[in-house]
Amino acid sequence: MAIFSRGFTGRPREAQPDLPPGQFLTEDFPVLSAGPTPTIAETDWSFTIKTELGATHSWTWDELNALPFEDIHTDIHCVTRWSKLATNWRGVSMDTLFADVESSYDYVMVHSTGGYTTNLPLEDILDGQAWITTEFEGEPLEPDHGGPARMIVPHLYFWKSAKWVRGITMQRSDSPGFWEQNGYHTYGDPWREERYS
Repeated sequence: MAIFSRGFTGRPREAQPDLPPGQFLTEDFPVLSAGPTPTIAETDWSFTIKTELGATHSWTWDELNALPFEDIHTDIHCVTRWSKLATNWRGVSMDTLFADVESSYDYVMVHSTGGYTTNLPLEDILDGQAWITTEFEGEPLEPDHGGPARMIVPHLYFWKSAKWVRGITMQRSDSPGFWEQNGYHTYGDPWREERYS
């Protein structure tokens, strides 16, 4: 009599449609940074968008907080494979900040305190896709998580959501930022597992 075995294939991964491929669900909020956590006083914080013609659009902390804020309810996905679902943020839409910015360039470089940079297509931070946030889960954003302000671009891996954000420079081409120069994917779509170049 023949005996058929299904073999030892291990336990299949539970189907979770909210998780991109290769991700696992976490309830906490891991802290990952390229360097030490800076301490930035709100009175010293500012944010500037600089165009290719040298025009600058700048906001102090008080000026940012005078703009319309939005509640953002979103999932976030880290390249190190954790995902956190249904997170809550408050921030200013990049659409608001770019309302008076004139540029013919299609890419941006995001700059943070400490020299961190990350590159993005302009179209990926407009149309309700990205914010400068100052609150997480109803509390001021802690320094470990990028406070007083971080950019969030939740449809991409979270390294694109720069902590301690200070400004944006318009770019003609898609030049790599810090992690992109060190082997990470130029774009970083978690649903396509664009982790590394």
